[in-house]
Amino acid sequence: MAVHSTVLCFKFVSFHPQTSGSYRFPAAASRSRVSSLVKASAFSSQVPVTLPRFKLQGKALADGNGMPEKDESPLVVCFGEMLIDFVPTTSGLSLAEAPAFKKAPGGAPANVAVGIARLGGSSAFIGKVGEDEFGYMLADILKENNVNSEGMRFDPGARTALAFVTLRKDGEREFMFYRNPSADMLLQETELDFDLIRKAKIFHYGSISLITEPCKSAHLAAAKAAKDAGVILSYDPNLRLPLWPSAESAREGILSIWETADVIKISEEEITFLTQGEDPYDDSVVRKLYHPNLKLLLVTEGSEGCRYYTKEFSGRVKGLKVDAVDTTGAGDAFVAGLLAQLAADVSLLQDESRLRDALKFANACGALTVMERGAIPALPNREAVQDALFKLAT
Repeated sequence: MAVHSTVLCFKFVSFHPQTSGSYRFPAAASRSRVSSLVKASAFSSQVPVTLPRFKLQGKALADGNGMPEKDESPLVVCFGEMLIDFVPTTSGLSLAEAPAFKKAPGGAPANVAVGIARLGGSSAFIGKVGEDEFGYMLADILKENNVNSEGMRFDPGARTALAFVTLRKDGEREFMFYRNPSADMLLQETELDFDLIRKAKIFHYGSISLITEPCKSAHLAAAKAAKDAGVILSYDPNLRLPLWPSAESAREGILSIWETADVIKISEEEITFLTQGEDPYDDSVVRKLYHPNLKLLLVTEGSEGCRYYTKEFSGRVKGLKVDAVDTTGAGDAFVAGLLAQLAADVSLLQDESRLRDALKFANACGALTVMERGAIPALPNREAVQDALFKLAT
């Protein structure tokens, strides 16, 4: 596959973490079209109109014509990176041996935003892409999935990030990133849409946006604005070790914002990394990561399901057993499944029975995602998740 020569100046990083179906992309948007897109607050959706939605909250407000506006479901704003994954058409081969690749939109925060919208919730994405064909394509992806992109910015001097993905035979992944720097790393505090952040119910983010300036300062400013406005902060560290200068800088960076989060989702591997080798299955080890202001700590265990910890209770919820094709985006689908429900009803954090039901739903979201190739293309809608849970119960 030919790659434009401008991409070749990017630095690549090999990566070995954990987590697909065909997807047809639209033609790239024109610059004027993208400009109008970024200013828009409501988008058309390809989600079926019959898709069940979460309970809407809030009162109707009158618009300029004196007509009441429709209630909006609580908003989840996702902050960070959006990029293009190039997924091989054949699994089990190295990048050099792969005969061809498929484009697949990705980036953990963007995956979560699309996942929430697919489930019938309300979401927005804040981040930066290149003012290039891939950036325009990603803007179209958000639009088609009914994600608010008012906070999306385009950089004329940097390219949209790319990641080439190797799929092993077991569906697990290895990455090679092209970003030196990519546009997502260059988001500035002055480019943030603070009004959008403050009206969110939940503000969700990862740790990749903490690695370099100016994006790090933008991340910290956005999180502070959300916290000051009483918005729930949701944190998925999403460790990508080769993107950090060193393991120690990654550990310090991830933990530097740990105690500001209200909800944290981590994997077993991330527990081992953050505790410098301690047993991720030992509850006393996990409890070391539970800070005084935390409302919910989640530990994902792939097909085994997840564990949950609050001040009052803790437990485990089993996962769904499926044949994994590509585990890309499974953790993000899980997060989307939980946050879509939490935004609609925060009180489930105090009710263990209802929280367990929400986590069963989130586990199903993750399981369905690994059955297809790619992240965003594989994210399920609410109907598919409910159908999977119904079949499991019968």
